[in-house]
Amino acid sequence: MDETPELFDLKAETPVVTQLLSYIANTTINGYPGLEKQNPVVLTRPVRPHFEAQVPHENAKQILDSKGPDAMINWLLKQKQALLTDTTMRDAHQSLFATRMRTKDMVEIADQVQKGLPNLFSAEVWGGATFDVAYRFLGEDPWERLQQLGAKMPNTMLQMLLRGSNAVGYQNYPDNAIDEFIRLAAKNGIDVFRIFDSLNWVPQLEESIQRVRDNGKVAEAAMAYTGDILDTNRTKYNLKYYVDLAQELQAAGAHIIGIKDMSGILKPQAAYALISELKNHLDVPIHLHTHDTTGNGIFLYSEAIRAGVDVVDVATSALAGTTSQPSMQSLYYALSNNQRQPDLDIQKAEKLDEYWAGIRPYYEGFGTQLNGPQTEIYRIEMPGGQYTNLRQQANAVHLGKRWDEIKEMYATVNQMFGDIPKVTPSSKVVGDMALFMVQNDLTPEMVMNDKGQLSFPESVVNFFRGNLGQPAGGFPKQLQKVILKGQTPLTVRPGALADPVDFDQVRKQATKVLGHQASDEEVMSFIMYPDVMTEYIQRQNEYGPVPLLDTPIFFQGMHIGQRIDLQLGRGKSVIIVLREISEADEAGQRSLFFDINGQSEEVIVYDVNAQVTKAKKIKADPTKAEQIGATMAGSVIEVQVEAGQKVQQGDNLIVTEAMKMETALRAPFDATIKKIYATPEMQIETGDLLIELEKE
Repeated sequence: MDETPELFDLKAETPVVTQLLSYIANTTINGYPGLEKQNPVVLTRPVRPHFEAQVPHENAKQILDSKGPDAMINWLLKQKQALLTDTTMRDAHQSLFATRMRTKDMVEIADQVQKGLPNLFSAEVWGGATFDVAYRFLGEDPWERLQQLGAKMPNTMLQMLLRGSNAVGYQNYPDNAIDEFIRLAAKNGIDVFRIFDSLNWVPQLEESIQRVRDNGKVAEAAMAYTGDILDTNRTKYNLKYYVDLAQELQAAGAHIIGIKDMSGILKPQAAYALISELKNHLDVPIHLHTHDTTGNGIFLYSEAIRAGVDVVDVATSALAGTTSQPSMQSLYYALSNNQRQPDLDIQKAEKLDEYWAGIRPYYEGFGTQLNGPQTEIYRIEMPGGQYTNLRQQANAVHLGKRWDEIKEMYATVNQMFGDIPKVTPSSKVVGDMALFMVQNDLTPEMVMNDKGQLSFPESVVNFFRGNLGQPAGGFPKQLQKVILKGQTPLTVRPGALADPVDFDQVRKQATKVLGHQASDEEVMSFIMYPDVMTEYIQRQNEYGPVPLLDTPIFFQGMHIGQRIDLQLGRGKSVIIVLREISEADEAGQRSLFFDINGQSEEVIVYDVNAQVTKAKKIKADPTKAEQIGATMAGSVIEVQVEAGQKVQQGDNLIVTEAMKMETALRAPFDATIKKIYATPEMQIETGDLLIELEKE
């Protein structure tokens, strides 16, 4: 430091360092949301392998860039060996630990993944829940993640999961919003768009398929697999259903037909039958995606490859199995002496796996806690990616001990809803209803006999309103009537009815929140997630560039005596040591004392667990219909009425939220608002009295 006195000149970096110290201090004392608070432990950084750059050879990415999608597809159809899509940086961690993998841990290894696995068909790195989680929970910009990975992996096709007209959100968006999102995703580096509709409704996919083609990228239209084509008693989703659907998607312009076995319920014999039949009727490649929740993933892929599937999804062994995809390395060995064995440098794949094994302990607190196959999934049909997230939701609303009930209710709700494909966002609808019914001790009969007293989750109301599209066979009419309470459902594609997005207006609003001229990407993020983006900017202003922090610090904070070297940029670093933590004072405040490059700094944090006096909330009397209570633990988003206001039966009173599940509480009868107990952002428990009515 004597030779580099500029290290002591923190003037330029002080705001950033102060912000990051505030985050570290708060996390040290209060923990990370959704993780059980524990004392921070030191986790070592895994060794990053180094491979020599190889002479470039012809792969899918090079053909796509030089000759276009059609040439790449023709090349793919001629390949004798099965090709692989590596899901490690997207669906693997979404399925294993709630999408919490941080960009820092991906970018660290991305260039070596490209060097070590040059023959991948693609790397899935974006889409699905990553967009939402990056902003909401990780304090990251998902567009920057895509840009950074693209810079590190220029010779690998990057793939994303696009929810058709839902894009990366949980609702239908106008056509011009979908068009712009696809344009921006392609511009920022996405080569392969796996497009699906949660209800397999082709009209919801046609617009996206065409827009991907217009941008010169690969449109993979995926069929969500549900049911069991081997079970002659389940005729709704039989072999003919999937062949007809695949032909429709091919006619709509799909370059590739995907089979999205999101629950891992496609049995090996069924895969052989399905892919064999599809090969007889299609002129385009087939790409199979599954989850290994049931433990049959490698057997499934062996049969699929025997039937002629062109590409399969795998994950590195350290992040494979259970709710994730089957292991890349295991599949390689399973196909030994098979002419379709993937072209994989197994030693390099295993070296890369050591890195991924080293970072996995960072995320253990978000894990599924599954140690082996869950064959009950064949009956419950819960997607692998949802298994982790729904369990997190259950814990957040204090239903963790009733997890087995929730799983059984999930299957029950699916049948109530008419046996639908379950993939985001339709899977969220089923999961929200299952949580709601378990929380309120409801049976299907009680729901069917509801006289307007129940306030169903908004996702469920939107589903039955037709906002997600039309399921095969239509909606269960009687249940739809109960849920909608007199509302008229849609019968056409929602995106066609929606008013086009006014991008200029959104840009003005986004610019105001951001404090600078909003980019096209930021405008799109505000369109998809306006509230989440606003909260993200607020946290960024408070805590600064938290992506700079190493992952253990981000999730755990620091322990007394710990020293970290914080890299602020090229040639700029700050050494931080946590020296002391005080006891909480009468107001619940704690002081943390840090050394910053040898200079002392105090940060004061409120300890949410401190023993301070709290006002006891009043509980609603369940026998009194005029007392409106919280249906689930969570928070109040919006109070939509005022004291003294007259309301009619069905009018919205208040909107609550529990782990992304919104519920609008409505007036059960014509009334006057007598008293309001709730305020926006107030934390609530089940049964808390929110509003009191006076019946007219």
